[in-house]
Amino acid sequence: MTPTILSLDDIERAAVRIAPYVHRTPVLSSPQLDHAVTAASLHLKAEALQLTGSFKVRGATNKLLTLDLNARSRGVVAFSAGNHGQGVAAAAKIVGCPVVVVMPSTAPKIKVANCRWWGAEVVTYDPATEDRVAVAQELAEAHGMTVVSPFDDVDIMAGQGTVGLELVKQLQEKGIEPDLVMVNCSGGGLASGVLTAMRAVFPQIHAVIVEPTGFDKMAQTLRGSEPLTLTKPYTGVLDGIGGPSAGRLTSSTLRYLGVDTATVSDEDGLHGVREAFRYLKLVLEPGGAASLGAVLAGSVDVRDRHVALVGSGGNIDPTVFARAITDNN
Repeated sequence: MTPTILSLDDIERAAVRIAPYVHRTPVLSSPQLDHAVTAASLHLKAEALQLTGSFKVRGATNKLLTLDLNARSRGVVAFSAGNHGQGVAAAAKIVGCPVVVVMPSTAPKIKVANCRWWGAEVVTYDPATEDRVAVAQELAEAHGMTVVSPFDDVDIMAGQGTVGLELVKQLQEKGIEPDLVMVNCSGGGLASGVLTAMRAVFPQIHAVIVEPTGFDKMAQTLRGSEPLTLTKPYTGVLDGIGGPSAGRLTSSTLRYLGVDTATVSDEDGLHGVREAFRYLKLVLEPGGAASLGAVLAGSVDVRDRHVALVGSGGNIDPTVFARAITDNN
């Protein structure tokens, strides 16, 4: 079963295109962690160990490599809470083009600093009064640059789908057929890409997307018809999956695939950070640990199942990390 928007072939071509520039991240597991969640068998794809600290560089690199030389020379603009901006900044450095990243004034300092390290010009906006897409489009029109969507673009979705393609192969190498896959979700680029790849090989796999409690715009979109954009800014620690909008292409893909939804609180995300560090020796940001947090909170029944998870990012402020690992609740 192949969605009309995104195919396994798209993802496989993206994998070949970006292979020289990105890491093949490991899949981690721990018997102690499995025991902590009622004898489930968890397999976590550690995208926090990816170049730039998140999966985002995959889609960004795939997108920029598909641009012609004229478009590359004029440069690109990204709007991002942090991880997409870093991914586009790194991809721009790889292909050699100018880049501007539009970020909320509330973005974690580590993500702003990382964007600048990769050579991006960072332009900030007030998320309470300004629209990030409008700011990015104004900059692009003024300078003839290309706007690189964080999720609602087939090239981006295909690049993110290489996470799922690798995960499939790594599980097969271990002789594991997963029963359930859980993916952190904001605009839906990662979820649509990963689940397209997983369903192509494991058509019966149960799929769950995970969003912040009270900010589940993709779940609401899937229950309705039109992609939802929330007007209130996200203010919690799950900023990596706290974007305001669900994508049109991504929501159509997820609706076609058929997914269930779950939500996590800040505390659940921090719990995921703590247990990933304790048992996997992996540093995740709360948004990157959302799926693990949902498992630990009992939001999804995982008993006696092989569960594939994506630890999607690890760009966490030190103060938030300290809060996570010292919380004994």
